[in-house]
Amino acid sequence: MKVSPWPTNDTRNVLIVLDAAHRIEQQHLESWLERERNKRGYSGTVEHIVLPLSESAEDLPAGKLFGVPQVTDDTLVVPVRVVWLKGLDVKGTTPRLRDLLLGSPRRPGPMRARYILKKHPMRAKCISGRPATFEELRQRLEHRLGATPDRDQLAQFVAGQASIALDIAERRLRGSRYKVPRHVAHNLKSRREFVDALQDLSAETGRSISDLKAEADKILKELISVPQAFWLDMSYLLNRTISTLGYDKEIVVDREVLQRIRRISKQHPTAILCTHKTHVDFPALNKVMFDHDFPALHTMGGVNMAFAGIGFLARRAGVIFIRRSFNDDLLYKLILRQYIGYLMEKNFPLSWAFEGTRSRVGKLMPPKYGILKYVLDAAHANDSRKLHIIPVALNYDLISDVRDYAREQSGRKKRPESLRWFLGYMRSLNKPMGKIYMNFGEPVVLDEVPSGEDRIALAKIALQAGVEANRVTPITLASLATMLLLGSSPRALTRHELAIEIKEVVLWANARNIKITRHFEIENESELAAMAKVLVNNGMLTRYDDGPEEVYAIAPRQHGVANYYRNTTIHHFVTKAIAELALLRASTDQQAPLQTFWEEVNRLRDLFKFEFFYAPREAFHHEVAGELRRYAADWEEKLAQEAEFASRLLRSFRPLVAYATLTQFVEAYFVVADVAAITPPEKALQHDDCLRRCFPYGREAYLRQRISSEASIGKQLFENGYKWIENRGLAGAGDEDIAERRVQASQGLRELMHRLQQIKALALPV
Repeated sequence: MKVSPWPTNDTRNVLIVLDAAHRIEQQHLESWLERERNKRGYSGTVEHIVLPLSESAEDLPAGKLFGVPQVTDDTLVVPVRVVWLKGLDVKGTTPRLRDLLLGSPRRPGPMRARYILKKHPMRAKCISGRPATFEELRQRLEHRLGATPDRDQLAQFVAGQASIALDIAERRLRGSRYKVPRHVAHNLKSRREFVDALQDLSAETGRSISDLKAEADKILKELISVPQAFWLDMSYLLNRTISTLGYDKEIVVDREVLQRIRRISKQHPTAILCTHKTHVDFPALNKVMFDHDFPALHTMGGVNMAFAGIGFLARRAGVIFIRRSFNDDLLYKLILRQYIGYLMEKNFPLSWAFEGTRSRVGKLMPPKYGILKYVLDAAHANDSRKLHIIPVALNYDLISDVRDYAREQSGRKKRPESLRWFLGYMRSLNKPMGKIYMNFGEPVVLDEVPSGEDRIALAKIALQAGVEANRVTPITLASLATMLLLGSSPRALTRHELAIEIKEVVLWANARNIKITRHFEIENESELAAMAKVLVNNGMLTRYDDGPEEVYAIAPRQHGVANYYRNTTIHHFVTKAIAELALLRASTDQQAPLQTFWEEVNRLRDLFKFEFFYAPREAFHHEVAGELRRYAADWEEKLAQEAEFASRLLRSFRPLVAYATLTQFVEAYFVVADVAAITPPEKALQHDDCLRRCFPYGREAYLRQRISSEASIGKQLFENGYKWIENRGLAGAGDEDIAERRVQASQGLRELMHRLQQIKALALPV
């Protein structure tokens, strides 16, 4: 429905603010205003002023407002603008590459605008924003400042409100995907909270307000993202290209869930925490958001990605580049907190990588608290309510980055990002890699937001988000096949054996409502054959079909790559794997097998605490007991009576998964423990020295078949193994029994490796 810019009261003074970038737009607006005025019959006093509001994302050209005569408190400010629509014959919303040379079709220059008005006049729509009187605008600003504004502040505020009103009206034509914050630096600096925070920092540091303001201007220019419609379109074009170059055109996502997330993000402050596996993650996420008319995400990332070209585009498409380190920069921290608070207050959704960086090992990494802390601080300071933290799990059939990750885990240095690196990365995507799966977890809703300084609350929120992200991560055929083949290594499996093992796991997962990718049909071996072909073509699997049966195995020197895919869904099996190992341990204790079972469950849970997200201990016990009840409802009573019951139950505990799930972690920890055991007792086990020694020791152990897989040799595995050693007090020096305790730790892991081999023997077909 068309809305007239003219009021029904023809005696009220009106100030028309024309948002016109050039004379052609101004003339078109003036003609439209005159036609609408004649229709309405308005005869009141009118003033016009031209302010090119849409030309600048930050600087407001408000100076002309000072020269407008006859402006009183009851003067009605009415902003108007021309919206330039795309041609009806152009499908989609993305620009063409030639628009980079000719300029944005949404903001055409004079010559292009004149041509459009002559050839396609219906593409030029005149709109008006919601009007307000000067008195109403002054009162809004006084409430914001907590003081009477001066003339400059009022002029800037009036121009800013006119710009916002026009943006809102324009979105009715274009959609919510173009909802972006405007004039953020100006709005931040005029907020009472910002001014008070600067004064407090001045008192704390002894720096003058003028000095802090000057530096704040530089930080604001560096930090603030300036999303604009044209560059959002260009970003979408790039995001679509990246996320579909090697993957299916349609990303697998539940549209009903997506619409629910969209409603939440419009009504509440929202943070979308993304699991981060590859550089495709955020292009895929932003593509889906754009396709479904979400407001532009403000994605927070490291300033290392702001290299030539990509940094320019990303900053204009909603990316906030944050310094890698700013712990001692109080002003930077203040501005970041204020900026985040402002975005949440205006319900602009935030997004960042939950783990802080890409997971180089496939599984969800421990969360980084930095950005989450600042988000909580900002929301707490603003007394925000109903903050929704929404985890989103992104998963892939195959990932082009994985070979780089495997090299990094073997001890090699990471390649730095650059434009040359980016072009090479794009080339690496140009091969068939299957599908992308996007799954949103249940939001962690904070009715009252705690302070970011509350470490317990911070850890609890991160844990909830991590558990939920893991819950909605689907099992893919690639992750399941690599898990089983790595577990059976060095033995190969026939296609039939692999299909049987996969079918058992899928039936087990279905019974527990664990997500499985949609295209995964367990009765259809052609699915397995197709995936196996892709894995063989990518060099991860080796296939031998000259014998009577077709057999598959992990290719030589590809264990690290295959390990990544196994790890993406390994968390679904950890509870069952711990139960299997605890049952085997309980079967050796004739005196108190049930007590031994629960003691072993707790010991193993503690052993792997640096690897997995767990429910609290009591809830975890409930999960373990629930798993066993599926096989024997009275298992606790029977196990309490005789240890042999544990052996009988274990043999029926199909599918057995401990050997395929936990071997890599136990073997890696064993390497670290052995390195500790051969370290002189008077010498402390230093972190860097320990990791340096673990790589050659691990390679030797693999060659001597003391460990079963190259997948057990990795930087992150050794890092966590060192944490476990340190946590047990075995990294220090000088204790009387340190040498003995280090040897005991190694022997305990050796015994655990033996139990894993026993379960492997039970699991694999003869």
